[in-house]
Amino acid sequence: MDEAVREQETTEAQARAARRTRGIERMSEIYNFEVGDGPGDFYGYTLEHLFGDIWERPGLSLRDRRLLLIGLMVADGLTDTLQVQLDSCLDKGDLSADDLEEIVVFLSHYAGWPKGAGLNNQVSTAIGRHNKKLAQQASER
Repeated sequence: MDEAVREQETTEAQARAARRTRGIERMSEIYNFEVGDGPGDFYGYTLEHLFGDIWERPGLSLRDRRLLLIGLMVADGLTDTLQVQLDSCLDKGDLSADDLEEIVVFLSHYAGWPKGAGLNNQVSTAIGRHNKKLAQQASER
């Protein structure tokens, strides 16, 4: 194999490893829990491209991205992933309980009342869990 080709492959592998590491760090930061590496191409693309590249792009704040995701997830009925977003945005302080309650009212009119009712339940659950965590942290001090 040509030396130049080996060097290029090494450089590409190093860049991919750096994106993967950055993706793990960013995903852990966004979701507020430790994310580990995992097997398979899908997980690799999730870490390297989605969290290593897309979530790192300039132009939108983390709060902006969360708002977009919440709207998309409500519209598509992606309730499992939505709950992770709601919990982590409260824990990280990207959105407040008041913000989430206002999002329920707003999205109910665009996504439909049944989806809004489901979102309302999920927001109430997330706020309850968040308040419980805060109370527990306060009692441990």
